[in-house]
Amino acid sequence: MNRAQKAESIETLKGVFADAGAVVVTHYMGLTVAEMTDLRLRLRKEGAQIKVVKNTLAQKALAGSVGEAGDALFTGPVAIAYAPDPVSAAKVVTQYAKDNDKFTVVGGLMGTDVLDQNAIKALATLPSLDQLRAKLIGLLQAPATKVAGVIQAPASQLARVIGAYAAKEAA
Repeated sequence: MNRAQKAESIETLKGVFADAGAVVVTHYMGLTVAEMTDLRLRLRKEGAQIKVVKNTLAQKALAGSVGEAGDALFTGPVAIAYAPDPVSAAKVVTQYAKDNDKFTVVGGLMGTDVLDQNAIKALATLPSLDQLRAKLIGLLQAPATKVAGVIQAPASQLARVIGAYAAKEAA
């Protein structure tokens, strides 16, 4: 890799660290190509990606913004999983780490905060952005549905009373 490629990789990683909701740092030693492809497909389905990174380039891209604890995450064979949504990458990676003992979660980065394994697991238990939006819409629609039912109730009761009188006179 020449200097221009390294500079381009560093700029790409800077963009990843800036744009991602959370970056999950993982060790992938011992994974086969098929297992790594399976993980990539799972992440892609959730709108996330995984990228194998060179440790020195990742540390240069961070440029000391996360301190020594952040730099310590980048040792050994490292891959980073990231997505615009902070939860989706953490969910998929944590679940995959449970299923495959060769794959481990080291920690992560959220902005300039360094997260350990337990923080990533806690992040993975949170509902995703789409789930939160669905809950919010449900909460907003519930009162409107109740109001429509209350407004409609007197009219339907009046129609039933009139229908009962009509049936009584017809009999």
